[in-house]
Amino acid sequence: MAGMDKLVALVNSFASAVLSVGREVGLNISLDKAKVAQGVKVQNICTVAIIGVVGAGSRGTVNIMLDKDGFGNIIHAMSGGMILPEIGNDVSMSVIGELSNMIGGRALVQSALGTVDVTPPQIIFGDNISNVARETNDMKSFTLPFTLTPNGRLSLVLSFKIE
Repeated sequence: MAGMDKLVALVNSFASAVLSVGREVGLNISLDKAKVAQGVKVQNICTVAIIGVVGAGSRGTVNIMLDKDGFGNIIHAMSGGMILPEIGNDVSMSVIGELSNMIGGRALVQSALGTVDVTPPQIIFGDNISNVARETNDMKSFTLPFTLTPNGRLSLVLSFKIE
């Protein structure tokens, strides 16, 4: 598969995985297609799950970035309201890690790029986290913003180098 085709497959697979997994766990989630942008375009982030993507001819990161309302919405949906959404709480962070694993696994199955794998997620939390991706001619970054109803935001930031 040519480099650009592989990049498109990865971006589309991760976007589709966020939507399908999100809906399966009870989220009302939609992609804001008009706000999809090249580069990193996020703000007011409190939690990030970072997944490494490695394989023959490609490497990069997938960042699942949540604002405070999005974090709470996800914890509530995935636990049926049984877990209080506390940033930094081990159980709450475990829920975010599980969502990330589900998205990563689904994306790889959907992409059909058999030589690509994902790493376990690394979870970072705090106030106003930012993502500084170094964009070069061979490293491309994209921000895909998702809206959670009744409130909240999930931003998928993808940075890939395709050889």
